[in-house]
Amino acid sequence: MDIGVLLPTGTAQWAKDDDPRELITLARAAEHLGFTSLFVNDSLISPRIEALTMLAALAPATETATLGTGALLPFLRRPIQAAQSLASLDLLSAGRLTLAVGAGYPGRFGRPFYDLSEVPWARRFARLDETVTLWRALWQGADSFHGEFHHFTDIPPALRPYRPEGPPIWLGGATPTALTRTGRLYDGWLPYPPDPADYTTGLHGIHQAATAAGRTPDAVTPALFVTVRIDEDPEHAHRAADDYARATYGMPLAELEKIQAVVTGTAEQVTERLNQYVTAGARHLVTRLAALDLPTHRDQTERTAALIPGLLSHHALRG
Repeated sequence: MDIGVLLPTGTAQWAKDDDPRELITLARAAEHLGFTSLFVNDSLISPRIEALTMLAALAPATETATLGTGALLPFLRRPIQAAQSLASLDLLSAGRLTLAVGAGYPGRFGRPFYDLSEVPWARRFARLDETVTLWRALWQGADSFHGEFHHFTDIPPALRPYRPEGPPIWLGGATPTALTRTGRLYDGWLPYPPDPADYTTGLHGIHQAATAAGRTPDAVTPALFVTVRIDEDPEHAHRAADDYARATYGMPLAELEKIQAVVTGTAEQVTERLNQYVTAGARHLVTRLAALDLPTHRDQTERTAALIPGLLSHHALRG
């Protein structure tokens, strides 16, 4: 059972006088408090520190925590250069890199990125899968690659990552096709379903797809991306999460809760709700803390860390 935290790399989560270099301090504090992973987001929709740059800064500043992306958008980068950057991060972190990847979503949170990247929107999922296959081939020493989207011959020797097989690669998304692709090709699953029952259903579909592909179900790490806000007053927690939803997505919390896992309330209420996802099968929780300045994020980090023993004990009881 792993419990991680998403670092607030976007300017929408900073107050006017916040120093972005404090993100390193936040990361160290989270690791010290017991979080086993530190994740960053990847986007062009709002100003933020670039994901791989942030992880490069974290690699020498942290010691044991997994360094992850939630989720990386590979189409924003040239594939061979990205493979080199990722191998470099895996080396600099001594094998602590985990990549959750995605292809983007319709609407303003996805399609405009393709225009900026000069990459076609059509067949984006096939392009994503092929890019991941290319990365793995390069990390294994391939000197050529010929797919539907990428054609390379006489590829110079690529930098090998810390682990011979390369960093684990997870997939975000919970559509039926995403579940099949996760079970067939990926090392983990990072969705954010609002209902724990949907998590159970999705995980079952992944296990079926993995078995059909000749893989064991435990080859896929079941993770969860979940927004969290803790307060002694449940109404205050709800209002703070609503402020976060409006600042981050331009929509009220009531709308965000329809499409993403969001848990607010007292420490006891949040623990109970998160444990429902643990019961549903989640084994790596990536918590995004609903805070709009770095001091509040630090406070929420400490509050969430206090939940870790209860989450671990619930997992142990579940066997």
